[in-house]
Amino acid sequence: MDFPVIKKASYILVNTPDMVLHSGTTLTAERESHPESDLFGKVKENLRSFEEVVAYAPNQTYIGNMTPEELSERKRPWHGESVSEANRFGQFGEIMPQDEFYGLMKVSDVFDLVLLEANFTESVRNKFASHPVLKNKVDALKAGVDIEEINTLIEKGIGEPLYHEDKIVGCVKRAHEFDKNLSAHVIVENLAVKASGVLALMHLVENSEVKAEEIDYIIECSEEAIGDMNQRGGGNIAKAIGEVAGFKGATGADMRGFCAGPTHALINAASLVKSGIFKNVAIVGGGATAKLGMNSRDHIKKGLPVLEDCLGGFAVLISENDGVSPVLRTDIIGRHTIGHGASPQAVLEALVLEPLEKAGLKITDINKYAPEMQTPDITEPAGAGDVPTQNYKMIGALAVKKGQLDRKELPNFVIEHGYPGYAPTQGHIPSGVPIIGHGRNRILSNEMDNFMVVGKGSLFLGRMTNLFDGVSIVVEKNTGLKEEEQGISREEIKNMVADAMKDFAAYLMNK
Repeated sequence: MDFPVIKKASYILVNTPDMVLHSGTTLTAERESHPESDLFGKVKENLRSFEEVVAYAPNQTYIGNMTPEELSERKRPWHGESVSEANRFGQFGEIMPQDEFYGLMKVSDVFDLVLLEANFTESVRNKFASHPVLKNKVDALKAGVDIEEINTLIEKGIGEPLYHEDKIVGCVKRAHEFDKNLSAHVIVENLAVKASGVLALMHLVENSEVKAEEIDYIIECSEEAIGDMNQRGGGNIAKAIGEVAGFKGATGADMRGFCAGPTHALINAASLVKSGIFKNVAIVGGGATAKLGMNSRDHIKKGLPVLEDCLGGFAVLISENDGVSPVLRTDIIGRHTIGHGASPQAVLEALVLEPLEKAGLKITDINKYAPEMQTPDITEPAGAGDVPTQNYKMIGALAVKKGQLDRKELPNFVIEHGYPGYAPTQGHIPSGVPIIGHGRNRILSNEMDNFMVVGKGSLFLGRMTNLFDGVSIVVEKNTGLKEEEQGISREEIKNMVADAMKDFAAYLMNK
């Protein structure tokens, strides 16, 4: 069977320290409920510099400058030791500073809602000129405006301020006078997910065999919803991102499933390519401003810096089988159905055990699992523990229960079949997909045969159901192109159909 392949993956981070204070829900809610709170001052004091963010080992791993194996060898907590010779650019993407991101938000704004101060704009313009993927966006920055104009809009409640180094450098205007769904704060949120998605898509096609104009379809799988008062989640961020990224031959749509969204998107993209509907499908997810500084209160109490200071983003390109790239096994799909139940064991049985058993595989046959890849430096101080390790232990316990693994081998199972978490707590971003870049590399270098992407989501957050959700898919080494069953290729079938149609037309003409 000819399976679709993963041609490329990109990963980006955006360091947004000021947005932690002014866009993250933890701090914005605190400002509304306790405007005199000392939390704001404490957060400011504990924000990391851009250099510290770049030198953070999980961030270097996320963008591909360090392997998960190398990360696992470093002493934790990882924030206590910087990576020497860390680079903001990696093989998968980059870590962008806040000022350049504001410029990218301006470039991504097609309704002139983003205003940036003139001198700030020129500073960003100079940085764009030397940027590997944004150098052709210099003119799209347009001219900046006087700070007085920006301050007036903010004072009138029309604009949401954009801060950089604790100073106002711009604002985002509301898009409607009365519509709360088009308020300035929501427009900031949606432009941030759009701009970070644009950056991920542009890195995806940079130096790629498949060019931007060859992408047929885009699936956007973040957790934001765009629309107005008449259709609050109408979409379509996918086409909005593709427009700015230059994907002129693509259409697309948004797919939502909380944290499981990216894996749903991955499976759907693979299905579209496998069916022959599209040749090249890109999935993309931008970052969530709401989750910036989400656990900052707990981090500060534990004497840690504010570690949730980055937006995340990723993109994956799914294409027709090239005989080389790792394949997506569309015949090994795990799915948590409505009737499965929400216990952790039931979830992992549905997502891991059942699809593997159906395919005649054991749990130990999968080299690596990627369930929830949150950085434990972030989650442990907040009381959630080491989430990836907890998942590996439960998967290993299932293997023990099924007689596929000896109980005494369980600790080693966690090391052999799991990776340490290295993704930011951006909701959908850690859920399975961070493994794709590194896993693809290891398969291509013959260091790995396969891995499983496991996406899980909490549907109860929307207050419409108490159900849990999840899907999974196996990625494995490509064994080369195969002809269709019975030795007849697709092209031969097309030719046979064409000949039959000609014969039938001739029959009708002579009848």
